[in-house]
Amino acid sequence: MNPENCTLYSGGLKGAETVFGETAEKFKVNEVIYTFEGHKLSRDKNTRILTEEELERGDISMELASRMMHRTYYETEKIRRVLQTIFHMVNSGYQVFVIGSIQDDGSVKGGTGWAVQLAKIFNRPLHVFDQPKEKWYTWKDGWQEDQPHIKYDTFVGSGTRYLSDAGRAAIEKLFDDSFA
Repeated sequence: MNPENCTLYSGGLKGAETVFGETAEKFKVNEVIYTFEGHKLSRDKNTRILTEEELERGDISMELASRMMHRTYYETEKIRRVLQTIFHMVNSGYQVFVIGSIQDDGSVKGGTGWAVQLAKIFNRPLHVFDQPKEKWYTWKDGWQEDQPHIKYDTFVGSGTRYLSDAGRAAIEKLFDDSFA
């Protein structure tokens, strides 16, 4: 694959999303960072500020999101906008890569888990680097250990704000293995 024909979609937050963006830039992969008015980013290159109308297209009941994620999301405008932004990331990128922690119930910890749930709903190729286990897993009706590669010209890079050295190395290896 030619990296210059690929586009990374992310949210530009500190941690995994910043490293995905920096690594994409190093490999000359195009990047689009979805955000909303007033959202503080760690990486603000190639930002696309979503309009109110666009955000509404990614709206979901907080009750439904809570049920799907097996946790409680309270009705706050910021959390709602973050979930709406994640919708646009996953809707734009075909293959989904996440750095996080797979929970016993199969969900992924934190807001990052919403990208995972949407990827499952949209039937997208989905890969999670589980930081505590320091291994990649691919979703195939359950988590299976894997060593993924970027295989599509649009992909999502998301994950924890608390990126470990192993998580950083996993992102860099993903790009190296895919484009070197």
